[in-house]
Amino acid sequence: MNAAKVLSMFAVHGVDASLSVAPTTNNCFKNTSFTIPTSHNTTRLAKLLKPCCCTIDSKSIGGDVFSVTPPNKCDVDYLGESTKGDLNVKLEQLEAFGIGDDAFEGPIEEVARSETREAEDLLRDLGIPSPSSSRNSPRGIFCTRTLNLRSISAIGYDMDYTLIHYNVMAWEGRAYDYCMENLKNMGFPVDGLAFDPDLVIRGLVIDKERGNLVKADRFGYVKRAMHGTKMLSTRAVSLDPSSVKTVDLCIIVHLHLDMDHKTGVIVSVVLLNFVCNGSEMYGRELVDLRKESRWEFLNTLFSVSEAVAYMQMVDRLDDGTIPAELGPLDYKGLYKAVGKALFWAHVEGRLKSEIMSKPEQFVEPDPELPLALLDQKEAGKKLVLITNSDFLYTDKMMRHSFNRFLPNDMGWRDLFDIVIVSARKPEFFQTSSPMYEVVTGEGLMRPCFKAQPGGLYSGGSAQMVENSLGIHGDEILYVGDHIYTDVSQSKLHLRWRTALICRELEEEYNALINCRSDRESLIELINQKEVVGDLFNQLRLALQRRSKDRPAQTLAATNMDDEDLTESMQKLLIVMQRLDEKIAPMLEADGELFNSRWGFLSRAGLWDKSHLMRQIEKYADIYTSRVSNFLYYTPFMYFRSQEQNLAHDSYAHYCSQINNEASS
Repeated sequence: MNAAKVLSMFAVHGVDASLSVAPTTNNCFKNTSFTIPTSHNTTRLAKLLKPCCCTIDSKSIGGDVFSVTPPNKCDVDYLGESTKGDLNVKLEQLEAFGIGDDAFEGPIEEVARSETREAEDLLRDLGIPSPSSSRNSPRGIFCTRTLNLRSISAIGYDMDYTLIHYNVMAWEGRAYDYCMENLKNMGFPVDGLAFDPDLVIRGLVIDKERGNLVKADRFGYVKRAMHGTKMLSTRAVSLDPSSVKTVDLCIIVHLHLDMDHKTGVIVSVVLLNFVCNGSEMYGRELVDLRKESRWEFLNTLFSVSEAVAYMQMVDRLDDGTIPAELGPLDYKGLYKAVGKALFWAHVEGRLKSEIMSKPEQFVEPDPELPLALLDQKEAGKKLVLITNSDFLYTDKMMRHSFNRFLPNDMGWRDLFDIVIVSARKPEFFQTSSPMYEVVTGEGLMRPCFKAQPGGLYSGGSAQMVENSLGIHGDEILYVGDHIYTDVSQSKLHLRWRTALICRELEEEYNALINCRSDRESLIELINQKEVVGDLFNQLRLALQRRSKDRPAQTLAATNMDDEDLTESMQKLLIVMQRLDEKIAPMLEADGELFNSRWGFLSRAGLWDKSHLMRQIEKYADIYTSRVSNFLYYTPFMYFRSQEQNLAHDSYAHYCSQINNEASS
């Protein structure tokens, strides 16, 4: 059966094929990627949708024609994913659709090739982007571990920065303002300071012992660092404290080419002394997030206001403007003071009251998001909201962000089977706590022991959610923006499947595209240096062997004239030094289109991954910029992880060589 016949089946049953296309006339759905086909495409579709002569009750389009694999009869597929929820064809119904055995004749490779072309053409004619094109866009859903959405029975959602995205400058800016007001009341000098969201990005780590903000690679090595609000040089960051004899002075050794004119032997000379203080050195020291007393990971955008305030106050501590009557303060004590000031900004309630009174100033609406959840609910998924926010705040934010975009006078509560506020994550995933039912619009509660469909609750635990739904473990997908509170804990303690929301991905994706020519130039220079360096190293080895009266690697190298050997090495070394002078600033500038200080969110250096990216790969099965991106896919999507390149993967180079030889 080809794809055209599939559409004919819809026409036979009286199903409007345009139902699978987003209605552009609906003001609550403005995804321009999904459009009704026009012009010649409409004519082509009309031919494809021409009904056949058989007639079947339209109700049979469901259970009489297809069957869904139930939980008690599911298996695992060749990728190890559950087949629960897969749709199966009832073979006895094929004849009723005029589909005979001849539709499946021929090698499957040829059948699949033909069907793929048909599918691509029809998707294009319907104006629906294919999942592959959606992946290759800023709004893609990216997969680190294969996930079959058909086998997911329930989807849990966080609210803040997940279902609701705040304007960072507005929300975090006000949090910063209240924090600085509290610091001023505590006696700290804050005059002249202003909120600068570009000072930090998600995924950085605060070193509370040294007053530094650092960016680490996937192994935990520090690649960039900032002390207070001043970026440290790459050399300063890379120094090894164990090699320093005193706190204030250390020596960096550079290779310098010098030639003994009598012997022609090249020697190296120490050139440069470099002064730095102890707060600037990491060397081989690793960032270890398990040491919470020292390291603080910026998991979410909620961390921006705290990090900006802390780094600015480090400057004030260093310049001696913090009053002595506040007591002896080190960097760790200063961090506690800033954290306390921000904590009271939240506890006092003024911040949330201001946001609730003017949500339009703080919330960035997403008309597509409620419809993505509606698709999931209508596909049979149980939807659960699990947020740390209290009921009054949750209700106000959700009403503002959801109700106006839902059809048929639906309210946000109609989307969710269970709503849990004041969840106290991560403890919600780790331990069992009392659950209370919210019984009035003012938030009055009463104790309860089991959640009911459509219920609104406070507290409780993830185990209670599982028991109430009758769904456990990897049948549940949890979606949140906090790599620890939402993603890692739900996976580690419950084995839930996980999705991370990271809005900055859209900006990074576009920045990577816009700087691709600069990166290509940089990579070309690095490759050139590698070739030049390979020759230099070979000549250096030949020189070394010659000094020991041993033959070089080859006869030609052994017979090379002394003067030619030395002159070649001098020229090569000068070329490499000039390449270094060109490459170094280009490496520093890499990623500045995303953030001028820290570069890209997901990268630490030109090719390596950041510590944040390692956390995402470890704990998030899929990740994307916003929940509404699910609308570009379907509730039945099978996400497959991409091939992971390894250092020893060389078959691509081998295949290209074979192809070149075959074509020559």
